[in-house]
Amino acid sequence: MSSLKVDSAVPLGPSSAPALSLVHEAIGGPGALALPPTLAPGHLPATGLLLIVAPATVREVVDELEDLDHPPVPTGFVLTDRFAGARAAADDQALGSLPPMLGFLEDLPALHARHRFRAALVCLPAEDARSTRKTLAHLARLSIPTRTVQSRRDALLGHAPILTAVAPTAAPAQPITQPSASIERQLDPAQLIGRHQAQIDREAIAAIITGKRVLITGAGGSIGSELARVCASFNPARLLLMERAENALFQIDHEMGRRHAATPRSAILHDVNDPDQTLRLLLQHRPQVVFHAAAHKHVPLMEDHPALAVGNNLFATKSIVDASIASGVERFVMISSDKAVNPTSVMGATKRLAELYIASLAKSSGGTRLSMVRFGNVLASACSVLPIWTQQIADGGPVTVTDPRMTRYFMTIPEAAALVVQAAALDQPASSAPVYVLDMGEPIRILDLAQRFVRLHGFAPRVRWTPQYAALIRNDPNSAGEPVTEPGDEHAPAMDVVFSGVRPGEKLFEQLAYAAEQLNPTAHAKINQWQSEAATSAEPGLGLRMVADLMPMRAPSAEKTAVLEAIRRWVPEMVG
Repeated sequence: MSSLKVDSAVPLGPSSAPALSLVHEAIGGPGALALPPTLAPGHLPATGLLLIVAPATVREVVDELEDLDHPPVPTGFVLTDRFAGARAAADDQALGSLPPMLGFLEDLPALHARHRFRAALVCLPAEDARSTRKTLAHLARLSIPTRTVQSRRDALLGHAPILTAVAPTAAPAQPITQPSASIERQLDPAQLIGRHQAQIDREAIAAIITGKRVLITGAGGSIGSELARVCASFNPARLLLMERAENALFQIDHEMGRRHAATPRSAILHDVNDPDQTLRLLLQHRPQVVFHAAAHKHVPLMEDHPALAVGNNLFATKSIVDASIASGVERFVMISSDKAVNPTSVMGATKRLAELYIASLAKSSGGTRLSMVRFGNVLASACSVLPIWTQQIADGGPVTVTDPRMTRYFMTIPEAAALVVQAAALDQPASSAPVYVLDMGEPIRILDLAQRFVRLHGFAPRVRWTPQYAALIRNDPNSAGEPVTEPGDEHAPAMDVVFSGVRPGEKLFEQLAYAAEQLNPTAHAKINQWQSEAATSAEPGLGLRMVADLMPMRAPSAEKTAVLEAIRRWVPEMVG
């Protein structure tokens, strides 16, 4: 059996074990290649399938399709080159061993008018990037749903899947102007980090969401908006979208109206830092489940504005959790962060303050079940590394990495949001506020991620090693000892990768739990619980004393040194 990766419109059986990866699609618009619609994963039409191939790949594509449990019947194939190998392909077709050869790429508009293709499968050699770009442009103009697959030869030679993010005439140093879409929305982040989406227990989630009033704070943010999408799919009685940013709220409300028109919803323009109005709104709307995603998250900014971090990360959390308990919310879940573990930053320390406050309410929360969920970085969130790199590539480079030693845990936004909702559905003992820790897998070196990202955009990464950073790698016990650049496609234009230096408050390595503690498994394989007395409950008076001490530190006029000293009184493990 060959190894071309193909999905079928009908479920694939065990005999279908594809091994080659899909080629990622790129952006379109001025200065870039417009792409055809992407064929939905898991589906190929049973009929109306067009194959666009090179003579060297037509046989393996046909063989691979025939190996599927329920093989589609291709309408035929077209070749991109009217001369090279066309005679051999025509001879094979004449012998009946291939579908009909319909013509060549330039015939595509007329062929589509005649056959009305439902989808196209493109398999062209990596070295023929020009034909791939030309083919995708043709398919985009005709709006034919498309899947591009890698040839067996390219996979064996280790060629990266072609990602045609720029026009073939663009010089490597020339900026790509006006990208028409965020590339991180076109790439598959799960493939970028080599991570599979975790499965969720839909029955358990439905038990706490379906028919319930669900409120999400920070609903316009990356995680908050994905939480809205997940919850809306479980038919809540009403979806309450709370957000202080007007444009972000408008966008998620508009999206929910378009995608989930049957789900009742309310768009609530509100800052949860206002405790009185927060309580009034919760008493008015009576949510049964609350996901608190609103927070200040950007580490360097919070280093410069610690008082605002205290206000938004601690006191806004106090506001919404107090109102949730007072209004009889059934389940309250706060989105925390791995940066709360042995924090080196104001952002991480203020997230830990919020955890401490919630833990102090565990024994006095009445019928409200409190919990917190920690996880690491999510790919493609607003102002995160992927959109930054995307813009840098669009500007012609260089792509920046802070430090060659830096590693991070990553997961995708959909997986993180789905597991947060899954954590909310877990059984938990009364009078406790568990800290759940998502299984983030293995940490990924940012430099490796950057090189992979650059390569997926059709460039060859060229790491600019300076003596300073080369010495860091040589002296790092966690590295191989020598700075290296992974080899790329020698035919691709180069893209520089440079080092910009660790920013204030950043860690080189992140933790998900304290080293002295144990993570206990839960009913879900991808969710663990931080097993610590301090994690699940705290002295009831601790929270009150903490907020009384920190109350003056939330004012924007508070002196920075005083704010930092006050934070450290309550988070003594804070370093840096």
